[in-house]
Amino acid sequence: MNDSFITSPLFERVERARRQKHKIRETHITLAHGSGGRAMHDLVEGLFLEYFHNPMLDKLEDQAVFEVNGFKRMAFTTDSYVVDPIFFPGGDIGALSVHGTINDLAMSGARPLYLSAGFILEEGFPIDDLQRIAASMQKAAEEARVQIVTGDTKVVQRGSADKLFINTSGVGVIEADVNISAANAQVGDKVIVSGTIGDHGTTVMIARGELDLETEIASDAASLNYLVAEMIDETTQVGREDAIHSLRDPTRGGVATTLNEIAMNSNVHIEIREDLIPVREQVKGACEILGLDPLYVANEGKLIAIVSPEFAAAVLARMKKNERGLGSSIIGEVKAEPRGIVSLVTGFGGTRIVDMLAGEQLPRIC
Repeated sequence: MNDSFITSPLFERVERARRQKHKIRETHITLAHGSGGRAMHDLVEGLFLEYFHNPMLDKLEDQAVFEVNGFKRMAFTTDSYVVDPIFFPGGDIGALSVHGTINDLAMSGARPLYLSAGFILEEGFPIDDLQRIAASMQKAAEEARVQIVTGDTKVVQRGSADKLFINTSGVGVIEADVNISAANAQVGDKVIVSGTIGDHGTTVMIARGELDLETEIASDAASLNYLVAEMIDETTQVGREDAIHSLRDPTRGGVATTLNEIAMNSNVHIEIREDLIPVREQVKGACEILGLDPLYVANEGKLIAIVSPEFAAAVLARMKKNERGLGSSIIGEVKAEPRGIVSLVTGFGGTRIVDMLAGEQLPRIC
């Protein structure tokens, strides 16, 4: 990337905009406020942080990390799931709720231990479907070696909800001496993605039956705690547990929005290469028909890792030995300028800004 591109007026305007305080301009909630993109960030930072402000929440990580008795570090997270349809190729709302909460814990380096599960059921929901979902949750929890230890159930009148919503919260323990945060990316770091992107969001959209498409695509929904544990073990073996600087699972808003969050929180520039980003041909084709960019489509079984350059190759090799990391690849690098910006080197050799998701591409995707 040449200097004229870095210092272009467009980049300067984007940088100035990023420094401005988030404000809520809308008078009513829209679907975009749940997209994971800019509107949701404005809602969280412009409203919720104003009322719930505290040092732990201000970090805006996917989990809170805290100490118990001054020595044991723990991680805590919560998430809600409203995906439509509730059953889709590769998963369902139940397994998705377990995988998603486990992954948010794992992205801090924590070993997940216990989950809660809260159900909001619409009157008339089939018991057979609820049993199927409960069995799916049990299987996902057992595979990840976590337990669902508490929960809650509410039923609302017919028409007051859409079938079933699930909230899961989780707690885990951070046993390694790691400091993983979206604010820790450093110049020179390599950007790693653990496999093909856009699988989940594309699958769910096609499962809605709104388009006459037949594909072999299935959701990538999966728990990544074992993959993260092996990545940390790889760096621990050489005495560099601090080599993994940032971990995120690119769910709502996709890889593009997640990288923007890291770039802004770390005050760095992240450059990725289009020719290095793994995307299934079926996903590319479906996204073209849907008018979507795979970079913004949700994933539920992939992670992004920002790793120190001298250990990136070793971490990548270890990831490729795990079932959940077989398709891992280095897709970019962290640079100094322009700060808070993500850029993409295209297949034609040009460069463009990859901004945070604006609006709502795929509502109720998770």
